[in-house]
Amino acid sequence: MLFSSRSLFIALVLLLCSFSWGQEQIQSIAFYNVENLFDPSDDPNTYDEDYTSEGRNHWTKELLDQKINQLATAIHQIGKKETGKAPMIVGLAEVENRSVVEQLISHPLLQPYQYEIVHFDSPDSRGIDVALIYRKSIFILEAAKKYKLFLVDPRTQSRRTTRDQLVVSGYWGETALTVSVNHWPSRRGGQKRSEASRKAAALLQQRILDSIQGTNPEMYLVSMGDFNDNPTDTSLEFLTHKSDFRPSFQPMFNPMIKLFKNGIGSLAFRDRWHLFDQILLSKNWQKKENPFFIKAAVFNPAFLRNPEGKFSGYPYRNEVKASKLEGYSDHFPVYVLIGKKGS
Repeated sequence: MLFSSRSLFIALVLLLCSFSWGQEQIQSIAFYNVENLFDPSDDPNTYDEDYTSEGRNHWTKELLDQKINQLATAIHQIGKKETGKAPMIVGLAEVENRSVVEQLISHPLLQPYQYEIVHFDSPDSRGIDVALIYRKSIFILEAAKKYKLFLVDPRTQSRRTTRDQLVVSGYWGETALTVSVNHWPSRRGGQKRSEASRKAAALLQQRILDSIQGTNPEMYLVSMGDFNDNPTDTSLEFLTHKSDFRPSFQPMFNPMIKLFKNGIGSLAFRDRWHLFDQILLSKNWQKKENPFFIKAAVFNPAFLRNPEGKFSGYPYRNEVKASKLEGYSDHFPVYVLIGKKGS
């Protein structure tokens, strides 16, 4: 059997992590669109009526508890095969509020990892936000900020808002690390018709990253999210190519491109795989220094895949059957492995 030099390098790194470094020297950073993590209470300021006891989905505390259990089962296993533990950082999309995230990290499968939360309410009409959870024993939080994305409705020319972009900064040991969590506008109405909204989101993210680079060129950056576009689409190229708008911007490295070109996706639509869920890195992660990038992957074990029917193999999304919640999310989680050379 033939192995590429890259594959051999990854295998060697993982072997060293297990025996020479100790497992604390390799970590995973993940992103997961958890698909409609709502509580059953009606928020009068958002369109969350479907996720109430009287709504279309007849959403109850019991169903929420089941969903929390499903998500915790998935999250605590992301990257565990390689690291022996749950992720250091997890970005989340489609959470209604801080309360549901608190319930998630309090689950017995996640509680031992002592996750803390970064969350801000967004002005999204559906009432869904992004959030970030981090293991406080490994990542030391320094600052967090949200950035509003304003869009123009092409029909009315009126300004509207969507999910904020979250930026969290801190330290992994002595390494300064900033993570941005995104959930860009959907493809509702068609990819081309909605493309301008995602380009606007990309330009905001580019501005945020450029500002951080200008303040601290040595900062290790992670830009993650459900971008609602694939790695090769124009909006993502705003983050991976030099910018005419911002000449000082240093393009990011997208390790998900190779996965996508090999036919690997995080969600499926109309019999086609898409890789909307991505994690991009600043290029200093590629240097053979501390810390460094090891690999990127889609976390798609059998239990997260639909077991039967015409959607067999697709992400096993939520479905209520006989008052019981089945499935997890309509997206697979994605993650990257990062490492540090031990003493």
